[in-house]
Amino acid sequence: MKEKGLYVHIPFCARKCNYCDFTSYVPIKNEIDFYLDSLEREMKMYNMKNEVIKTIFIGGGTPTILNLEQLRRLFEIISSEVNLENVEEYTIEANPGTLDIEKLKVIKAAGVNRLSIGLQAIQDRNLKFMGRIHNLKDFEESYDNARKVGFDNINIDLIFAFYGQTLEDWKETLEYIVSKNPEHISAYSLIIEEGTDFYNRYEHGDITDFDENSFVKMYRYTVNYLAENRYKQYEISNFSKNSLECKHNIKYWLCEEYFGIGVSASGYLNGKRYTNVKTLEKYAELTNSNVFPRGFEEQLTYKDAFNEKIMLGLRMNRGINYSLIDGIENEILKKFIEKTIDKYEKKGYIEICKDDAKKVIKLTQSGREISNIIILDLML
Repeated sequence: MKEKGLYVHIPFCARKCNYCDFTSYVPIKNEIDFYLDSLEREMKMYNMKNEVIKTIFIGGGTPTILNLEQLRRLFEIISSEVNLENVEEYTIEANPGTLDIEKLKVIKAAGVNRLSIGLQAIQDRNLKFMGRIHNLKDFEESYDNARKVGFDNINIDLIFAFYGQTLEDWKETLEYIVSKNPEHISAYSLIIEEGTDFYNRYEHGDITDFDENSFVKMYRYTVNYLAENRYKQYEISNFSKNSLECKHNIKYWLCEEYFGIGVSASGYLNGKRYTNVKTLEKYAELTNSNVFPRGFEEQLTYKDAFNEKIMLGLRMNRGINYSLIDGIENEILKKFIEKTIDKYEKKGYIEICKDDAKKVIKLTQSGREISNIIILDLML
């Protein structure tokens, strides 16, 4: 039986951040409790007790906006539908300002063994600009309490290359985080997404996109500084100590199967990608009728599967097996892709090497800086 992952989406936040384009809502009245009812109904449809679930990731939104009773119920729903004995990594996302020591105790008691805290920046002015509800003091309290409760696998999410941020701001943020010694750091460059507050400001000329040369300087500094401090880069934006890479995210990047549960959650099962409906009302209506709440579903074609393996696989430092290229049946397309690979290899953006007797394509560090361009050029 195939090993799978499980993603559970909690679409509630105290306030929507200015850069966020994820499906999320500020809850009203008993909305969270009704949502948990729907979530339970959807999980039961999959009969996961017979599945080998290796990773669980509870994301959002802000899962830790749930109160103690709601958190307990969420974990009870999951444990009643999943055989937790098979689970190796169990992650929940948390935001400072919504995470106290009592919640941390409940989370730990439920079997969660990995915490992902969204800090983003340490300067309060930058946090305010991004629309975050917390300040640095809130983060310090959350992080220190997590250590007291016994969490020994903590990720910190950071954002860089946004309007108004300086290189000195970013250096200060990284130095502070390294001093806290988390096991994992995710450092994402900000993308101004349509439908966000930042996008509206950008359209009106109130803010600008980040300068590309400044982004490259920040990114190079990130990779070098974290390497000096024993954080191994294993993906374009992800760094870990003690081999504590995020197993759940690696499932995504290797195009392995996983269940997606909740409003707007995406999943990949039996060669099909699906995304659930995006409104709470429709989600409740469909699950109440014992109907899978999918808003979109597609069977991946050979071309789709190839492009996903290129797009996701090249993000990882381990790269992709060259057999993916060898397997292209159309000789014209195959020669075109091979010529493109050769072009980027000569420019020093791609390297082809042997890994356990396999021929592997990897991006070099300079290649990671322009990864989007290279990936697009290699897609069918």
